[in-house]
Amino acid sequence: MLPLTALFSCGMVGGNTESGADGRLQQTPLVNQVEVITLEKADFAKELLSNGKLSASARASLSFSTSGPLSEVNVRSGQHAGKGSVLARLDRPDLALALESAQITLEKAQMDLYDYLVGQGYPARDTLSVPADLLATAKMKSGYANARNALARARQDMDGTVLRAPFSGRVADVKLRRHDLAGTEPFCTLIDDTAFDVDFTVMESEYGFLSEGLPVTVTPYADGSFSCRGKIVSINPSVDRSGQISVRARVPGDRRLLDGMNVKVTVARMLPGQLVVPRSAVVIRDNLDVLFTYTDDGKAHWTYVNIVASNSTSHVVTANKERGASLSEGDRVIVSGNLNLADGSDVVLSQ
Repeated sequence: MLPLTALFSCGMVGGNTESGADGRLQQTPLVNQVEVITLEKADFAKELLSNGKLSASARASLSFSTSGPLSEVNVRSGQHAGKGSVLARLDRPDLALALESAQITLEKAQMDLYDYLVGQGYPARDTLSVPADLLATAKMKSGYANARNALARARQDMDGTVLRAPFSGRVADVKLRRHDLAGTEPFCTLIDDTAFDVDFTVMESEYGFLSEGLPVTVTPYADGSFSCRGKIVSINPSVDRSGQISVRARVPGDRRLLDGMNVKVTVARMLPGQLVVPRSAVVIRDNLDVLFTYTDDGKAHWTYVNIVASNSTSHVVTANKERGASLSEGDRVIVSGNLNLADGSDVVLSQ
């Protein structure tokens, strides 16, 4: 059998066991140390959370308009390319010869045009003084009009052997190498990563919370330590079959963001003049939300509250009138050391 003193000390709930003046053991009640804040009205950032996917603000799959072996490949995946820069070039000597022949044909047709105009009594190489209808007839009879069109087509075919960047961006999906045969399938993808669109969905019931221009915070699932801010740019005015509304936001580009990346989206709207407390201030008692207030007599008194809105750090609270509770600015709310408190518990402020 255990000694009586051992049994007694094991039954204590907090406090210190001391010997009184008569030598009997006495229990000194535990005084909880707590931290408090003064309740004030403040602006509250109400948050809506969703999952989204990034897409570059501009994205293009680039391909040649003709086929042939690659004579130049000037980029690799991940490389930045400036607008107008040559990404790759095809080896098509037949098109180069066709272009040269078209130029020669046009020069001959031009000489024939001048000869025709001289025969009509106009000075050589002077087309400004020729009436428009006569000049048009001369171009047709000399073959000049057809030769000029043929040269334009030959130049277009030759230009199709050179792939240029239509805008500045980062190159992706390059799979072919020099001497590989390129067809009309995409040679690469060009991504403008100076800005990203974020597509996400919200429930139909949350539609009233949203508006264009609302700030959003985007956090990649691949790197939770990084986030960037943007704003909503469009809200689709239609609800899909699952009760979802599509929303698009835009954020600035960053090297840590990638086209197609999965992200967490937080939309924030400011609610002015709210009673805001840290999430740690609210605890559960009797299956209801409660916070404790501190009074000058060193007591903790619980107050039933309703949580109106929440975000990742705070709650907006109001007094639960059905429980006869009251809450107002200036109340001192206990925000730590409150997990084991009861109504009327003795507390002392942490130093």
